[in-house]
Amino acid sequence: MKQKRLVCLLLAAAYMLVFCQAAICSEKNNVPLVENIPFEVNAKSAVLMAANTGQYIFEKNSHEKRPIASITKIMTMLLVMEALDQKKITLDDVVTVSEYASGMGGSQVYLAEGEEFTVHELLKAVAIHSANDASVALAEHISGSESVFVTLMNEKARELGMNNTYFLDCSGLTDEGHYSTAYDIAIMARELITKYPLIYEYTTIKRDTFRNGTFGLDNTNHLIGKYRGMTGLKTGVTDAAGFCLAATASRDGLDLISVVLGVESNDMRFSETTKILDYGFSNYEIVNINKKGVCAGNINVKKGLKVSVPVAYEDNKSLLLKRGLKDKVKEEIRMPDFIKAPVNEGDKAGEAVVALENDVLLKIPLVTMEEVKKATWLKIFWRLATHWFCLARN
Repeated sequence: MKQKRLVCLLLAAAYMLVFCQAAICSEKNNVPLVENIPFEVNAKSAVLMAANTGQYIFEKNSHEKRPIASITKIMTMLLVMEALDQKKITLDDVVTVSEYASGMGGSQVYLAEGEEFTVHELLKAVAIHSANDASVALAEHISGSESVFVTLMNEKARELGMNNTYFLDCSGLTDEGHYSTAYDIAIMARELITKYPLIYEYTTIKRDTFRNGTFGLDNTNHLIGKYRGMTGLKTGVTDAAGFCLAATASRDGLDLISVVLGVESNDMRFSETTKILDYGFSNYEIVNINKKGVCAGNINVKKGLKVSVPVAYEDNKSLLLKRGLKDKVKEEIRMPDFIKAPVNEGDKAGEAVVALENDVLLKIPLVTMEEVKKATWLKIFWRLATHWFCLARN
């Protein structure tokens, strides 16, 4: 009985060891690449992320829960883009403004009950002017009510792993009980820009008009048109939240996301963001391994109608590197000596290992490019006989 109990304890300990190691490895992939920020960031919390890979370059109090004001609208825009992608709505849909939507305070385009605008027009008002009333009108068009839409917002947050985020409205007007973190905001922003690049057609507009040209829309992100490569994304400000900015920018294939929360002034949120993005672009570069479908070699097949089958890279990958290290990166193809028939197209058959010196940076699965059916015993015998005959002749 004691032996049995000891075995159980040992098995449990082994399981916990494996579990902990897995957790450590998983966490290691998400720790900031720079442990000590090489300059002062004048914000309550901040992060810099490479959107290409999802890696955080550095952070400051990134998991601190804070009110986020209109940064909230990133999730609103994400769900609008998702609804468009799923054909639930179209940009040409006409939305009739409700009494509730027309009553929103704060930043707005002064929608009146009964007015009609297209989804396209309302999305512009949200992305450029941060209009609260337009946000609610879109939420109601998609879900019937803001409250149902907010449920979708929180469900999407959970789905994305935004574990320190909770929404109470779709505009960010609520401060108490409505919160997120710099870390989570970067996740949300990455989902929006990587899945739905169409949003750039709205977030990069510096100036436009609304209501048939009678109302001016000036982008609340003053870095649009001023900072090279700036593509968006969303500002926010309330007394509780302070001045906030989630900004996206792209240069030479590197897509960066900067988030600053709780900054003291309007001008400072833009100067701090500029400083953060400059650091990212100056010190990092992206290496795109665009080899999806490219043949990486052949692997032997046992007991198949073919003796070998070509294998290819399963997917494209991006690699974030400190500048100056690109030429030191090496790639190694690793495959087993053989695989057994039958083989289906797309079966796993090894991996391409990308490493920097002794550190493995990423692995790209290799998959078979063709089907190989299992050979009959007669076919295998005939192949062996032919092989022996050829050897004998030589």
